[in-house]
Amino acid sequence: MQLEIDQSSLIVYQALASDVRLRIIQLLSKNKMNIKELSEELKISSPIVTKHIQKLEDAGLIRTEKVPGKSGRQKISILKVDHIEINFPKKIYHSFASYETSVPIGHYTDFDFKPTCGIATEKDFIGPVDDPKYFMDPKRVDAEILWFTQGFVQYNVANFLKKGEQVQQFEISLEISSEFPFANDVWPSDITFSLNGMELGTWTSPGDFADTRGKFTPDWWPSNINQYGLLKTIRITDHGTYIDGDPLSDVVIGDLETDCDRWTLRIEVKEDAKHVGGATIFGKKFGNHDQDIVFKMYYL
Repeated sequence: MQLEIDQSSLIVYQALASDVRLRIIQLLSKNKMNIKELSEELKISSPIVTKHIQKLEDAGLIRTEKVPGKSGRQKISILKVDHIEINFPKKIYHSFASYETSVPIGHYTDFDFKPTCGIATEKDFIGPVDDPKYFMDPKRVDAEILWFTQGFVQYNVANFLKKGEQVQQFEISLEISSEFPFANDVWPSDITFSLNGMELGTWTSPGDFADTRGKFTPDWWPSNINQYGLLKTIRITDHGTYIDGDPLSDVVIGDLETDCDRWTLRIEVKEDAKHVGGATIFGKKFGNHDQDIVFKMYYL
């Protein structure tokens, strides 16, 4: 689950702001439990437990199911979420001029995949899944999601900086996750990013998420396969390369040939990676973020 610093996520923050509800989450992480079992474990009355359960359910953190019991059907509470990421507002750098461009998911310029793999527009799959040749279908320019187990996809954007303008910082932002045949919240994958042939570093995606539907994922998309990714921002600075503020590599902005005509981004899961768990890339009509792959340059 991904949360924003805004009103839409407030219900989740409120649900978590309780010692009792935190204890309920800890208990449900180990076993499915009914109200009576939770009441006995927490040593509080069943009506109070019911109110806490309702708040957690309203927030989308748990779900309840009716199952047969000794005295008829009973409600069982089940934890839905095992990962929460909070997206803070992006910091704005006032001291530099900036240029930003966005590349749709289907506008890749090269690829080499191994199944499982697939590609889809906002309205339907493009060809059958697990057949890489359909990544050359003309409809691929309208793609809003693509996924592969091992291999790479590559994107090019023009370098519009003028002569004499000096790049101070380079950012790449995209929504991305691992790839599992259906979904698996715990499915690590080592995803390597390169820019103009220079390896920026490898980030380990924690999983392929389907615990809740993506905010922008279309209604026709099955609920049991990848719903959303994590919004990641790679930042190349004069003192290193970072992903969401965490060190990614020692590559600095001075290592890049900034007088190039184009920037080439490669997203890759290597054959010899420790975790070959694939990659899923989300466009603005899928997942939780209304964006494609965003490139932003800060310059003087």
